[in-house]
Amino acid sequence: MNRFVEFINTGNEDLAREVISPDAVFHAPSHPEPLRGPDGYMEVLGMMRGAFPDVQWTLEETVTEGETVAARFTMRGTHDGEFFGIPASGNKISVQAMNFYYLADGRIVGERGQPDLLGVMQQIGAVPGP
Repeated sequence: MNRFVEFINTGNEDLAREVISPDAVFHAPSHPEPLRGPDGYMEVLGMMRGAFPDVQWTLEETVTEGETVAARFTMRGTHDGEFFGIPASGNKISVQAMNFYYLADGRIVGERGQPDLLGVMQQIGAVPGP
């Protein structure tokens, strides 16, 4: 997981191919269909970095059972680009994400991500906050 966090925080494609299986399947709320392999994950990262160029994820905790890892992250960044049609606000965000990772042979073969998109939308001013 530490190498994976290094990958998502740097966007290093070589590292992506090291930690993500070519056959990996990712379910992201931003995409109606699953994404596949390192290139699919790079697509999600590209979308996030386009909207939040300084985005960083901090791995807060993990629970591991066999080849499954539940991971809670804090995602922080600055809204400096369009996000789901919302123009850049310059607002800082800090939200949680809870993701499940499925591993095989030391690589990620699947992920189900549940970021706090409502929190992001509130913090960038797209919807009213609490």
